[in-house]
Amino acid sequence: MIANPQDLVFAALASAPRRQAIAFLAQTALSTSDLALRFGMSAPAVSRHLSVLQEAGLVSAERQGQRVLYRLQREALLDALGGLASLVDGPLRRAPREAI
Repeated sequence: MIANPQDLVFAALASAPRRQAIAFLAQTALSTSDLALRFGMSAPAVSRHLSVLQEAGLVSAERQGQRVLYRLQREALLDALGGLASLVDGPLRRAPREAI
């Protein structure tokens, strides 16, 4: 079981369809059926991907009548990416080596 919230985010991002769903949801809120049409994937398959994204805190769901609209939680994504960037920023910004 993954306990660290940042680990949940990166585990969720390990899937290409989930990354594509995030790209779609970055533009607008969409329902499972809207995403299924864009992916050419069954609604239950899309729903499973959305469940993983929701568990990681990357998307939120809002019921509107019979539909559930999913929205990207930008802050959660940016926090995880920023955390990773801060881990690697130090080693990547070393002073250039002098010529021997």
